[in-house]
Amino acid sequence: MSNPQSAAAPADAPAGIDPRGPRVGAGITAVLLIVVLLLPSPASVVVLAVVVASFALGAVRGVGGTWQGAVYRRLVRPRLAAPTELEDPRPPRFAQLVGLVITGLGLLLALFGVAWAVPVAAALALVAAFLNAVFGLCLGCEMYLLGVRLRSRAA
Repeated sequence: MSNPQSAAAPADAPAGIDPRGPRVGAGITAVLLIVVLLLPSPASVVVLAVVVASFALGAVRGVGGTWQGAVYRRLVRPRLAAPTELEDPRPPRFAQLVGLVITGLGLLLALFGVAWAVPVAAALALVAAFLNAVFGLCLGCEMYLLGVRLRSRAA
């Protein structure tokens, strides 16, 4: 499958990242989101808060700055060959921000007593995490790239 975010990055792009790291992180996040959906409240709210904190780290520090990124670097990456190509870290970082907004809103609404907020936010985030982990389709990354294209047309 062709991955548009792995195309040559612009000259001003930061150093590339191993594209397998965000996919592993998405897999870990997907498992956590399944746990959120299976647990009763208030335990599901606590696990969703962990997911929200993880997305916050990823939005601020990039996908490599999350605990899932550390799991990838320490446990998975040493067992793999070097990546054949690197990708621009900005789209995955934006995807972390999108995940933060969705799950953060679900958590906030749950704290205000909206019972359906946790399962809806977890389900939406799970779809995105699953697509990234299994198929390499990062919805947040695609949103980022669409925004870049729209900005370049407007300029």
